[in-house]
Amino acid sequence: MSEPVIKSLLDTDMYKVTMHAAVVTNFPKVEVVYKYTNRSSDLTFNEEAVLWLKEQISYLGDLTFTDEEVEYLAREIPYLPQKYLEYIKTSEVKLRPSEQINFSVEDVEGRPGRLNINLLIKGLWKDTILYEIPLLALVSEAYFKFVDTDWNYDGQREKASAKARELFKNKLAFSEFGSRRRRSYETQTLVMQGIMDVVQENPEEYTKLFLGSSNVLMAKMNGVKPVGTVAHEWFMGIASITQDYIHANKASMDYWINTFGPKNAGLALTDTFGTDDFLKSFYPPYSDAYVGVRQDSGDPQKYTEKIAHHYHDVLGLPKFSKVVCFSDSLSVDKAIQYAKCAHENGMLASFGIGTNFTNDFYLATNPHIKSEPLNIVVKLREVAGNPAIKISDNLGKNMGDPKTVKKVKEELGYVERTWAGDNEAHRWAA
Repeated sequence: MSEPVIKSLLDTDMYKVTMHAAVVTNFPKVEVVYKYTNRSSDLTFNEEAVLWLKEQISYLGDLTFTDEEVEYLAREIPYLPQKYLEYIKTSEVKLRPSEQINFSVEDVEGRPGRLNINLLIKGLWKDTILYEIPLLALVSEAYFKFVDTDWNYDGQREKASAKARELFKNKLAFSEFGSRRRRSYETQTLVMQGIMDVVQENPEEYTKLFLGSSNVLMAKMNGVKPVGTVAHEWFMGIASITQDYIHANKASMDYWINTFGPKNAGLALTDTFGTDDFLKSFYPPYSDAYVGVRQDSGDPQKYTEKIAHHYHDVLGLPKFSKVVCFSDSLSVDKAIQYAKCAHENGMLASFGIGTNFTNDFYLATNPHIKSEPLNIVVKLREVAGNPAIKISDNLGKNMGDPKTVKKVKEELGYVERTWAGDNEAHRWAA
């Protein structure tokens, strides 16, 4: 038997906690189905990885929120509803993987001994929403523990320090966003240590620029802020429940603001059904409540220009009054490039850097060849018996029932676009 990798329900991204609170508050009886997808489908598994993964998933059923963890959440995310904090103290908040997860494998044609993993998660939304991040982290760790093993931890802490130092040198505000596709729990631990090493070199300035970690446990362990707002899941879920895609963005923002208050709206995620459609609803009071927007698909430069036009020319807001947070497959070089673009368009910029921090490895036997990360996701497939879809700002991230995707694109007047960085199968390949 192996030791559990996930030892706390806080080993997740903060937006899962805020969305959990919003689901518990607004949709406690809604049933959902989640589906795991490996976008890098040629990166497959072996039997050892599968057996280890099954065991690790079973350990998730042992986790509960401790009183000390609930106190931490109340202190660090003070806008969480009191009823939610009371709810997560109860024994009812417990993952039941043997009941809620359908785990199966299938042979890969023409590749003996290689397997594809299938995961379906079913149950009440409030009971299953916390699976996504630990499942993805465990799938990634299984792959690099048993399939791609030609790597080691040498220099990982120092590499993270070097990246942080370059970001600080360019005065860029950034967060560590690497939970979902981390190579391992140990990797993320080393990365956070590497970043904090540099923060301590100039704490007065660098604590303002290092915004924190999306991983609540990593934030807690390192004495920094947990950061995050909302994921596509929230918009996908509400659109599926209401079956009103025309008003889905507005309804999603209404529920969010009513749950947490306008001062805690955070960053708006614009691309679930295409940013063009989102901006049709993004007027006061919503554009006032949200401190800015998060870019997660499509061409970052064109996105920035579009958002700046909306804020400055359509809404008449002063330049540098709103933030664009870039979070799509970032590297340090890309962050520097996008910061320049944001400045030229009168936008403040911040950066959520994930996989480039927590899964940036090269082969131990040939340091010139990239040990490629998995591109894996867990997304809603069904909510309240209806298909759940995501359209996004580029084709590679379209997800869900094809008929529903087609129908909604027609309904919203969605325009297909591709761009040079639109390779979902190998986003981080050298």
